[in-house]
Amino acid sequence: MSDAELMTLTTGLQYQDHVVGTGEMPAKGQMVTVHYTGWLYENGVKGKKFDSSKDRGQPFTFKLGVQQVISGWDLGVATMKPGGSRTLILAPEHGYGQRGAGGVIPPGATLMFDVDLISFK
Repeated sequence: MSDAELMTLTTGLQYQDHVVGTGEMPAKGQMVTVHYTGWLYENGVKGKKFDSSKDRGQPFTFKLGVQQVISGWDLGVATMKPGGSRTLILAPEHGYGQRGAGGVIPPGATLMFDVDLISFK
């Protein structure tokens, strides 16, 4: 993915919309349901896949904006619309930081997620 295709928010979060979706965007505190796939991202290259709700056939639901998930998800999903599909590039501070996660995500890792916003309520 070239940097020219990426949008950068003031928070430093990078994203690229593939499908914008329709309707309203979710508000803080609403329950959002997504499908996602996550990869390690190094030197601009998608690396090892570490998780995918699609592989499990089970979407993931969380409360938006209340730190139930990594900050990059709260920031990146907040401006999506239902039916939207987006790639997020999360610097360590928007992911798992210097602690990493579960022996799967190393400390200081940049992450890439493909996220589809299914619905919110």
